Amino acid sequence: MDTVLARRFTGGSCLAAAVLLVVEVPLYFVYSGPPPDSNVLSRLLLGILALGFMPVFVASFREFVKSVDARYEWVGNFAFAAGLAYVLVTLVSSGLEAGAVIAADRPIDPTIDVSGTYILYGSIGRMLLVFFLTALGFAIRRTGALPRWTGTSAYVLAGVNFVFIPSLFFGNKPAFFYAANGWGTTASMGAILSYWLLMMGIVTLRGERGTTGHLAQGAPGVRS
Repeated sequence: MDTVLARRFTGGSCLAAAVLLVVEVPLYFVYSGPPPDSNVLSRLLLGILALGFMPVFVASFREFVKSVDARYEWVGNFAFAAGLAYVLVTLVSSGLEAGAVIAADRPIDPTIDVSGTYILYGSIGRMLLVFFLTALGFAIRRTGALPRWTGTSAYVLAGVNFVFIPSLFFGNKPAFFYAANGWGTTASMGAILSYWLLMMGIVTLRGERGTTGHLAQGAPGVRS
């Protein structure tokens, strides 16, 4: 895959996932008690569709890195593996929540009543995002495929996710910011990720490159 095509797939899929996530996150704050099934299933559907674009994003990013500087293909592979693992784990948690809501004979709040799923998209998801974001940031800063500040932002977001990994020790009350399924650990982190993806999609599609990439042109193993 050439650089232009890889960039377009990377930016387009990232932007599509981000838009769906931006619409999904506010639905978690509409009801104070157990939400109606329509609310839960709608937000889960949006999340599932967003996660459907994520494998395209991580696979395209791997090819994008390879096309810019083949020496860092291994970093792209690592980002792909971590990103795909995050998608699979989060899809499993979404499926378990949707199944519980459909089967229940009364409205339930799956973020509380479906035990274990909040560990999948909470602490486990945070850990996988740390690996993905760190690899993505490293690849960007080393290859100059995108502006260096985007790589730095990935490092910062990875650090924030790392802080929330131990949240599984702090109960399952969503009103508690740092609980396993707290509004900080899950909803707030989801909102931050969605807007970060939105920014990354726009920057990638605009075709901006970092200083490193311009300096690297003509170096062995580099293709533009």
